[in-house]
Amino acid sequence: MLFVPPADFAQIESAIARAAESLAGEQRVDGHYVYELEADATIPAEYVLLEHFLDRIDPGLEARIGVFLRGSQGNSRQNPGGWPLFYDGAMDLSASVKAYFALKAIGDDPKAPHMLRAREAILARGGAERTNVFTRIQLALFGALPWRACPVMPVEIMLLPSWFPITIWKISYWSRTVLVPLLVLMTRRPVARNPRDIRIDELFVTPPEDVNDYIRGPYRSGWGSVFKALDAMLRPAEPLFPARVRERAIQAAIDFIRPRLNGEDGLGGIYPAMANTVMMYHTLGYASDHPEYATAWQSVRKLITDAAGRMPGGTYVQPCLSPVWDTALAAHALIEAVGSDDQRVAAACNWLVPRQILDVKGDWAHRKPNVLPGGWAFQYNNAYYPDVDDTAVVGMLLDRGRHPAHQAAVDRARRWVLGMQSASGGWGAFDSDNEFHYLNHIPFADHGALLDPPTEDVTARCVSFLSQLGHVEDLPAIERGVNYLRHTQRPDGSWFGRWGTNYIYGTWSVLCALNAAGLDPDDVSVQRAAEWLLSKQRRDGGWGEDCESYAHSPPGEYHESLPSQTAWAVLGLMAAGRLGDPGVARGIAWLQSVQGHDGSWREKPYNAVGFPRVFYLRYHGYPRFFPLLALARYRNLAKGNDKRVAFGF
Repeated sequence: MLFVPPADFAQIESAIARAAESLAGEQRVDGHYVYELEADATIPAEYVLLEHFLDRIDPGLEARIGVFLRGSQGNSRQNPGGWPLFYDGAMDLSASVKAYFALKAIGDDPKAPHMLRAREAILARGGAERTNVFTRIQLALFGALPWRACPVMPVEIMLLPSWFPITIWKISYWSRTVLVPLLVLMTRRPVARNPRDIRIDELFVTPPEDVNDYIRGPYRSGWGSVFKALDAMLRPAEPLFPARVRERAIQAAIDFIRPRLNGEDGLGGIYPAMANTVMMYHTLGYASDHPEYATAWQSVRKLITDAAGRMPGGTYVQPCLSPVWDTALAAHALIEAVGSDDQRVAAACNWLVPRQILDVKGDWAHRKPNVLPGGWAFQYNNAYYPDVDDTAVVGMLLDRGRHPAHQAAVDRARRWVLGMQSASGGWGAFDSDNEFHYLNHIPFADHGALLDPPTEDVTARCVSFLSQLGHVEDLPAIERGVNYLRHTQRPDGSWFGRWGTNYIYGTWSVLCALNAAGLDPDDVSVQRAAEWLLSKQRRDGGWGEDCESYAHSPPGEYHESLPSQTAWAVLGLMAAGRLGDPGVARGIAWLQSVQGHDGSWREKPYNAVGFPRVFYLRYHGYPRFFPLLALARYRNLAKGNDKRVAFGF
């Protein structure tokens, strides 16, 4: 069907111009973008407890974190006093115990109304004894419960050969960097300095010493019972491990961490790994001014963030920083809005190019030793852990920029992405063929996110990147990726989104990839996905999705429309050849109607995920650049009178 531009097309041009100007104004002097990456109350609470573990208390900072923690406490029917994992979510027991503990350490009176509400909610959910493994380890470090409440994880794991069923090389990068220093802590079992002697006995339904079933089901499969039995066998055996072997294993952990410390950007670039490293050095007796200890501490402090713009007087701690991802996405939106010749796009590309990792074979090379490095990390620096998703998005951006000086970077990225493809045809985020699913059933992995298997959204980005480059010799890899995507389409026509919320994100990502790969819009997979998106459009013309869709809520639904999800849905429909569908026009109209006076968009609900059902994220940049990308692409396609999207992102 022939597309006819709407009568108010001038208004769309105006909206694009205002949004592009707003986005350009947020670019840093050196060309990059970085927005806040917000998680739940867990990490700021853990930071407070870290200060008390070390006795390095900063009262002023903790007071500001206290403002943030109190401001994020629930006060609704579904969450009367605990802390949620995402905006407007249900109470999470583990997050609530940590937040309460932190507030009490800061100095909040346990008899204060907000503390009483929290305590009542925690006890109603079974008490602190029913928290997850990571929380129980934190409590054991403070002597709040016995170490038998935690799974047996001997540091000797560091010495196990690659062929062994459980090794650090069979888990994801984030699990590996968190676990290695934690193994030392779980072996040495230090006691926090806790100078104010803060205790949380009141959060236990049963006295901690009287609890006999800290590690229990329900298990995800029969493997859970097998590993529980193995855990029981290891408990009496662990104290008998030879001291010489134990010290060699601790040294192996230190030797693993040292080259990966990553300066002020920290081990793995993620807070839990950094904090565990600080506690490890402290436990091993390193002086606080020791270069490695000081570096680890500085990396933690770098994540402290002022939240005063939305919570006066508040401060929180980010889980990590996202400059490469933010810069690439913002530049994609600008390219669509103002063209590849714009100096702001060039500045972003010029900032990204030297951050390509060319000289470090990171942990990914354990399974791909013959592949040359060529990826980009998510953070400012994280050379051992480049991100496949980031690399594909940056590669597409540089290719769109068409700058001859960037071609070598694009080609190197292409070769690395090709080398990281898994046997299934899909791509994971940081590793290839990381599909040792039995490991998600060990007692330590009660979060169910120990691995980094191929996912639909990352695979879609890689298919888009390779298809955009158009090398004939890459067609077999692209075909394998497309077959993986066909195989993972859900019966309702949607795709799961591992790294964004959720089925709208996944479906948009895959539709862009299938379009880039040259599938006809009449292909049955494309049409089923488009119909699913249209079926989820809300009455006001927008789309929204609840983070609970990772659990039991209906996919693709929320009680309000949101800018990021609406942009993804519109982009997906346009990739499916539905440019002229009334649903697309309604989505574009909704985005225009909620554009802010500053030309940008805002949203409070979280829009991404770290671990489904465990750890969620709010990218503050998503509503800045995705709606602009959708509006600009709509305009560009309409002016070209072409139903097909020109690029795969």
